[in-house]
Amino acid sequence: MADRLEFSCRCISEGAGEGAALLSKDALCFALCDPTTGTVIEKGHALDCQSVAGRVLVMPTGKGSSVVQADGLYRLIINGVAPRAVVIERPEPVLVSTIIAMEIPLVDEVDAAFYEAVADGDYVVVDATAGKITVDKSAAAGGEA
Repeated sequence: MADRLEFSCRCISEGAGEGAALLSKDALCFALCDPTTGTVIEKGHALDCQSVAGRVLVMPTGKGSSVVQADGLYRLIINGVAPRAVVIERPEPVLVSTIIAMEIPLVDEVDAAFYEAVADGDYVVVDATAGKITVDKSAAAGGEA
């Protein structure tokens, strides 16, 4: 496998962000993250006790009401512990509107091969505006980038 892989995607919220990948099989509500560390505090969640801070968050979709999603993400942003970009499989209105309002790059409709190739800690660059994701397996960060 090549060290540097590129994938197409659809832009939902413009911008670019990069960092170590953090993969979740579970939907996430940002209100269930510690606002000072970005650590997921939802018991039983795939990311329980892991931080979204500075990461490229890859997850199926979001969950929660608009108030808690927006408040949770806002608190992460003001404390400098929000994800740098988000890749989702299934957009849902609450997550999408929250991320657009908070100006975090968000994409979906990613090439299916992306989900087979990306692993936790791979260095990922999401250029939502250009509709491109780059995964650099040789520069795996394994944590905050």
